[in-house]
Amino acid sequence: MSILIKNARMLKPDFTLAVGDIYIEDSRISEISSKISIEAEEVIDAGGNLVTPGLVNLHTHSGMGLLRGANDDLELAPWLEKLWKIEAKLTPELVYWGSMLSLLEMVKTGTTAFLDMYQDLDQTAKVCEELGVRGFLAWPVVDEDKTTQKGKPLDNAKRFIKDWRGHELVNPGVGPHAIYSCNPDNLAKAKELADKEGTFIHMHLAETRWENETTLENYKERPVPLLESINFLGENDIFAHATWVTKNEIKTLAKARVKIAHNPTSNMKLATGGVMPWKEMKEAGLTVGLGTDSVVSNNNLDMFEEMKFAALLQKAHRWDQAVLDAREAFSMATYEGAKALGLDYGIEEGKLADLIIVDLRNHLMVPHHDLVSNLVYSANGSVVTHTVINGRVVMRDRKVNGEDEIIKKAVSLAKDLVIE
Repeated sequence: MSILIKNARMLKPDFTLAVGDIYIEDSRISEISSKISIEAEEVIDAGGNLVTPGLVNLHTHSGMGLLRGANDDLELAPWLEKLWKIEAKLTPELVYWGSMLSLLEMVKTGTTAFLDMYQDLDQTAKVCEELGVRGFLAWPVVDEDKTTQKGKPLDNAKRFIKDWRGHELVNPGVGPHAIYSCNPDNLAKAKELADKEGTFIHMHLAETRWENETTLENYKERPVPLLESINFLGENDIFAHATWVTKNEIKTLAKARVKIAHNPTSNMKLATGGVMPWKEMKEAGLTVGLGTDSVVSNNNLDMFEEMKFAALLQKAHRWDQAVLDAREAFSMATYEGAKALGLDYGIEEGKLADLIIVDLRNHLMVPHHDLVSNLVYSANGSVVTHTVINGRVVMRDRKVNGEDEIIKKAVSLAKDLVIE
């Protein structure tokens, strides 16, 4: 497959702008030049609009797509109680269509790669291949007395990795849910499996004060020191949240070269209380990307909004307007997330062809004093006109193949999930 994108403005990795054409061959950008005359199977005239790297959602639960708006404005205990009742009604078919709805939203709002952990993950993997989205999928692992899975979670994770390894768009991994749902022995086994299979780990970490207090009560250590004591920490670990961590714990995480997925909207909506210490993490050299979390705790998967909230939350918390600027927020949603996932990525020759086209005539992008500032503080996902993933056009002129059927099916199936 070959694609020629003509007449584009391009946002380069150093945040400079270039004007010209982009030639994509198979899954990669093969040439960038002021004028390319090579014939291509598909030609897109960008018309002077902006080409940027695709956005990377570093933490979500796609299978929950049908649950949007079903569980809002409750305190944590009743929120969890109601959520578990709803989730008990989920079947593989409902997870499939929930994933369809979630991935449709991601494509339409410019996300080209995402990191996920949820039940019936084979259904999400199928959707990745059907819609053409790059998914990093961590099979959820919990203690056997807590699971609703058929069979043992670790055995299921091993099977999932075997079944989906080598697929072009699906990258399987291991997802120990959290310290409060995985005991240290189970965590060590999950780590052993990931290391043996040469894959990544994705896990919730230090999301709430309750998690820290419970870990101290049960194991006499806080979450980060506990993980360090069992030799869990490593460069293939991607931790979601990490809002309740100390300066010394940040140093420990940085030394182990772990990656962090910051979820500002979810943290605020669920009132977890802690604000991820971005400045200390940056100074320690940690790789920090952005995630939306699920549509239950966000309630959308729009990474443009996540960039804005990430920047504003830090500014408000620190009383410092410059603490996380627009370029840093954009990097978190693109390059830092890609780095965490090991993606060879960016608007450069030889890089993966995961990119989006942004309409510079959209009112949210006008005027053009600072396009990066517009992307972070002004825009939302509606400014994206085309989404290209792995060298394939997944959205053209804001239309995705089959989207009307997905919406219709989602509306129909979600009716049976409502619990008063």
